[in-house]
Amino acid sequence: MDRVYLQNGEQLDFDFYQNEKDFIVDEIPLGEFKGRGNFIIIHVKKVELTTWDMIAIFADFLKIPAQKIGYAGLKDKHATTTQYLSIELKYEKDLKKFRHPQIKILSTQKHNASIQMGELKGNRFSINLFSVDDIKAGRIEKLAQKAQINGLPNYFGYQRFGRDGDSIQQAKEMIAGELHVADTKLKKFLTSVYQSTFFNQWLKERINLSQERAKFVLLEGDVYLSKDGKLITPAQIPLKDFEAKKMIPTGLLCGRGAFRARGEARKIEKKYDDEFLVEKGLRREALVYPQDIVCNYNKGFGLLNISFSLPKGSYATVFLESIANKNFTAKDVKKD
Repeated sequence: MDRVYLQNGEQLDFDFYQNEKDFIVDEIPLGEFKGRGNFIIIHVKKVELTTWDMIAIFADFLKIPAQKIGYAGLKDKHATTTQYLSIELKYEKDLKKFRHPQIKILSTQKHNASIQMGELKGNRFSINLFSVDDIKAGRIEKLAQKAQINGLPNYFGYQRFGRDGDSIQQAKEMIAGELHVADTKLKKFLTSVYQSTFFNQWLKERINLSQERAKFVLLEGDVYLSKDGKLITPAQIPLKDFEAKKMIPTGLLCGRGAFRARGEARKIEKKYDDEFLVEKGLRREALVYPQDIVCNYNKGFGLLNISFSLPKGSYATVFLESIANKNFTAKDVKKD
């Protein structure tokens, strides 16, 4: 399914590649670690490994179940990434002997709790863009700054749906009862693909409605996420609060117990809602705001490095799609 963006101009052609040199991701922790406690926080750098692969390597080395290793989020495989793990303090001495060609322990410190899934502020990215001339470099920086002001549609990126996008069909067949899936982990993944597909379709329609203004158009009955994390359906559209980024409109990840939109907003949302889905539903921010954008252009190499921060759960590749005004796939960004 195509993703459309707020800047409805011509396409901007450049290349980027998800590999260890040109795609760097650094996790931003939720807060400071205490420096004391019964857990060790490990700041690690990994190359060409999934987070699960890395955790399995640590679990095997320490001879502990993988479930005893805490982490906040999953990081790209085809990249150089840093993130934080937690283990019990009693393994501190064993960690000093750890060596692996694709994993480096950058630092350790004590903390009073294990890291839980979702306990991160976001991620900082540093990505090299190729085939960039002077004019493109200027446009890229301008469009990136515009996304910081007006917001970036918070689509799920191509990574969510499998390399060839075939997971979407499997998910639909499973939900319809046409495909039996025994593996719990796979079942959970396919359910999330099903929910994410509906969300992206809903967001595409809302962006199409907004393109004329090049800003996200609010509708009566929208559900907002406030700065303190509460879901709100105000009686009037809070334009000032929205423009001040105090309230962010949300979209539905369909399922049990999710808060639904009302009025005009619900008319669109209902088209992308499976009210009979038994899995838990949620709401997801329709927009995110890239922060701390830095562009460094090397004219001689036709290369522009763009660095930026995004909140957890959002995709750097979606940010680059919004600048290019076109969709990328896993095949596009894999350099053989």
